[in-house]
Amino acid sequence: MDQKLILVNLLLNLGVAAAVSSALVRSLEFKKLLFREHRSPRQKIYLALWFGIPIALGVWIRFIQKSFSAGDLSFETTLLLGVIGGRLSGVVGGSLVALPALLHGEWITLPFNVLCGFAAGQLRTLALDKEDVWSFSPFIDLSIYRWIRRNLPRPRFDWQIMFFATIIALRFTHSELSRVFPRATFSVESTNIWVQVAIYATSVMVIGTELKIFNGVRIQMKLEEQHLLLLQARMEALQNQINPHFLFNTLNSVSSLVRFDPDTAREIIIKLATILRRLLNSSESFVPLREEIDFIDNYLDIEVVRFGRDKLRVIKELEPESLETMVPAMLLQPLVENSIKHGLATKVEGGSIYLRSRLGTKDLIIEVEDDGVGISGAQSIEKSNGSAGTGIGMANIAERLKVLYGDTSKMTIESQSGKGTLVRLRLPILQESSGFPAALYEERSSTRR
Repeated sequence: MDQKLILVNLLLNLGVAAAVSSALVRSLEFKKLLFREHRSPRQKIYLALWFGIPIALGVWIRFIQKSFSAGDLSFETTLLLGVIGGRLSGVVGGSLVALPALLHGEWITLPFNVLCGFAAGQLRTLALDKEDVWSFSPFIDLSIYRWIRRNLPRPRFDWQIMFFATIIALRFTHSELSRVFPRATFSVESTNIWVQVAIYATSVMVIGTELKIFNGVRIQMKLEEQHLLLLQARMEALQNQINPHFLFNTLNSVSSLVRFDPDTAREIIIKLATILRRLLNSSESFVPLREEIDFIDNYLDIEVVRFGRDKLRVIKELEPESLETMVPAMLLQPLVENSIKHGLATKVEGGSIYLRSRLGTKDLIIEVEDDGVGISGAQSIEKSNGSAGTGIGMANIAERLKVLYGDTSKMTIESQSGKGTLVRLRLPILQESSGFPAALYEERSSTRR
């Protein structure tokens, strides 16, 4: 083969390796197989099939188009499968990519690939830290320099240098086999020493480049997992903040009643025990709207006892279809508490609270309205990040909406002095019962992109 054509094919090898790796890693199923710490034998075989089939097609193309050998990455792919998936993945993948060559008379390719896959898988077992596999760099000259500096004072085993030496040794073995049995296996070779060095370097670069692509996606996934854990921690902190706030206000009510109306105080304590039992038994960040309404009913039972049934009326206008939608736990209680405390408490004749919910095309709309004294001087306050409102309860709601939904939620406050206040929430529709739904995190991620 012409020397220039060899160099062109080597460059194409790198391009094909990067393209195949980038395409595969876009698949969620492939990423689950690739980044598992432990795999069953079936999962190891599936991993080999994911990798082996496109490379086997590349080998087949080499026989169709004689001058194009860039698609044949069987040697590099076999080693890669071995160090990532272990001996079974390496052997199965090496056998799969060798099938087209075997059908065209290159019979040595199959046993050689099996040897490469087994050797790479065995090398994986020697890695004390599996991070060494993912951090293998194609720029091995820097690794050698670091290795010399680390080992001058006290020699020790370096897995990455061993892997590099294994690639070179097996590549040399392949060259010798192709020289002795030229028709039994395929290997790009050159009589020019510098081109031959480029051939060996390309094998190392192909493996290193694919590992770099995979490791980049792996690091991104780990960062997203850490970000998700951080959001969960912030949510738990905010939820733990509002529970003492609610308890403090209720106990204040009990203390004001215990001397002159002990029976009413006792009834409030019983209702409070029911609420606290529910809070202690639930650790979920999200609950169906139906459960949140049930919680509000228990809370309003306490407030009705405090204010009297003739002074506090509750009207519900809830679409049945909206009740199964997931909402943040303890979302409505601060809103209802604000309506009572700031809207109706100072109104001698009392008033009404309206709870409404309905499903829009892409969001859940929840409204809490009262016909109390309103917010003086505030006609309409709207914050897409949920920063509207004052006090611990409303500030908590604002922060939770910001943490959970980012820019995908909206809280609007409309008020007229002497006529009442309306708080409207627009939340993304979630139908998942996990503590922190993945669909929500994906939606937030999509808005950032």
